[in-house]
Amino acid sequence: MRHNNKELLVVGDRVLVRLEEGEERTNVGLYLPPTAVDNQAVQGGTIVATGPGLPMPSPDSNVEEPWRVTSRETRFVPMQARTGDYALFFRKAAVEITFEGDRYLVVPQAAILALVRDELEDLMRGQNRP
Repeated sequence: MRHNNKELLVVGDRVLVRLEEGEERTNVGLYLPPTAVDNQAVQGGTIVATGPGLPMPSPDSNVEEPWRVTSRETRFVPMQARTGDYALFFRKAAVEITFEGDRYLVVPQAAILALVRDELEDLMRGQNRP
């Protein structure tokens, strides 16, 4: 995610989540203090960036010669989450950060319970495939 001249890179199997501003308000219109919101077990937000996924070893790695230098690229197990998805996740597994004055949560993929994805966007992607 780029902001001004800085870029925030998410590493591994983690996602960067922007919290919804409405999270601090109840259905009847009461505003909750930040401590009450932080104590919720499950929270949701929009994914603004994803990491490359979980790194995995190359299947052709030679165990007999572990010292041998090879020039293979790192491969990753892809993430299920995509930028733009709405994620429901365990709050206790998330780490809050502030980047350029905005609050975000870094959430591991294992802590994500469910993803809400725009169906129309997926249909459009499917039509563009050969």
